[in-house]
Amino acid sequence: MRNIVHRHLGKVVAGTAIAVAGTAVMVGITLPGTAGADDTGTGAARSVRQEDAPGGAAAPGRAVAPGVVEQAPAEGEKGEGRDPLTDDELARAERIALSPQLFRSGESVDGERGPQRLGVDLAEPESDEVGDPDAPRRADVTFYDYRDDTLVTRTVDLDTGEVVRTGTQRGVQPPLSRAEKAEAAALLIADPLGTGLKADYRDATGEDLTSPDQLRLSGAVYRAAPGAQPAALDRCGEHRCVRLFPKIKNGPWVDARSLVIDLSARKVARLD
Repeated sequence: MRNIVHRHLGKVVAGTAIAVAGTAVMVGITLPGTAGADDTGTGAARSVRQEDAPGGAAAPGRAVAPGVVEQAPAEGEKGEGRDPLTDDELARAERIALSPQLFRSGESVDGERGPQRLGVDLAEPESDEVGDPDAPRRADVTFYDYRDDTLVTRTVDLDTGEVVRTGTQRGVQPPLSRAEKAEAAALLIADPLGTGLKADYRDATGEDLTSPDQLRLSGAVYRAAPGAQPAALDRCGEHRCVRLFPKIKNGPWVDARSLVIDLSARKVARLD
């Protein structure tokens, strides 16, 4: 395990090296910033080719002119028509949607007061508003309430500042937020089943894994299938459950697909 990490970490790997440590599997991959690098320092990225010089003439020693980045246009407080929501609209919609009552009664992924914010999206127009440039701009704000595993969607009229519609659903599992993936990683790191992940991290970095901030996290919602998982995961789908795909920063991915984190029950289990 340690030899594989030390040989491949930070290099372009030909093929895939898989090393098993505890319950996790570390996968060697081509790391960002190393593909096509020339270890001698004399590659094309370090020189100006003749055809790149002005007029096609060679320009030995001549520095490449810095690129020009055009500044993005100023964003207004309010969009028009079907324009994407502005930052001001996003913040305003969330503030309006999160009423004091919803805040007091809801629970976030880490057990704090208030439901977990998932996202804010421009709402679809009503059937009689399609094509109307003056149709009201509305935003759908979605929360997941871990108190009772309910998806809450509140539609806000951005012109009037009112909540015009509230919907609640159970068993609906939209994509995970960044905060949910971080909490899933924290639960895994603290659980005995996270031993393999921590061992792989130490092999790759020489340091202890103690925080989700040390990883780059991707993840997907896991739903239970009859007879396909241990009883501890039978409620996944009703509960909010996660399969994580962690990556060591500046290092390899770690295969943790056999582990599922139930965020609602705050437990970790291994798939059969």
